[in-house]
Amino acid sequence: MENTKNSFILKTWKREMTIGDRTWIMGVLNVTPDSFSDGGFFQSPEEAVESGVRMVEEGADIVDVGGESSRPGAEPVSLKEELRRVIPVIEGLVGRVTVPISIDTTKAEVAREAVASGAEIINDISAMRFDDQMPVVVAATGAAVILMHMRGTPKDMQEGNLTYRSLLPDITEFLRVRMEEAKSAGVELERIMIDPGLGFGKTAEDNMKLLRYLSAFRVLGRPIVTGVSRKSFIGKVTGGTPRDRLEGTAAALTVAIMNGSHVVRVHDVRAMKKVAAMADAILGA
Repeated sequence: MENTKNSFILKTWKREMTIGDRTWIMGVLNVTPDSFSDGGFFQSPEEAVESGVRMVEEGADIVDVGGESSRPGAEPVSLKEELRRVIPVIEGLVGRVTVPISIDTTKAEVAREAVASGAEIINDISAMRFDDQMPVVVAATGAAVILMHMRGTPKDMQEGNLTYRSLLPDITEFLRVRMEEAKSAGVELERIMIDPGLGFGKTAEDNMKLLRYLSAFRVLGRPIVTGVSRKSFIGKVTGGTPRDRLEGTAAALTVAIMNGSHVVRVHDVRAMKKVAAMADAILGA
């Protein structure tokens, strides 16, 4: 198989990195009571910080902190509550780890305060559509940003007709437009990553097709981020609860990497670090 990865420069307000020589692992640190696979896991910010430190020790290249669930049907949380959940965790991690910290949010004020607390990447599942101040905040803070494709909101994204006119071209065009909007707001191209949004407003078959043809998103010219970890489309094939989907996640992750994913967002860092290392070794053979 041809190596479908290019190398890219990624800039944050703090550092400049090269992504592409190997797959980067983004560890998921949800500080929410209702996330689909690990909600309510932490009883205190200190416990969440320790988990984030452990992720880095296990090989995480980025720690992604989220305070609002994006599972299908999830209700939004208030600005005050989201800040209460994430800021102490980010502040605690900054003093303990050297890898970039990402804030998973769609709220501009959360993003602003997270970056002020030390976060370097803003992971916005709405691609900066839910809060019109988000492009301003991204540009002003100098943070990197992940622009993800999603139809609707987490509350309703899996409802109604999920049919696409043409799956890959539709998502590619959406991301291209969002990249242009970001650049128009003053966000440098070198600060942007893109995510096709596996599991967000797509059928199980759509998600598998996106994985199979992931290399199509190379035309956008930026690092590709994918999140397959424990998702329901894996359960459709393997069965079991989200925590029972380790093997299916490993298979999906391997396909994502072989087809060009630069960054993979995972819950099980230790195991998936080894899976990514093996896939990278095969690509480099």
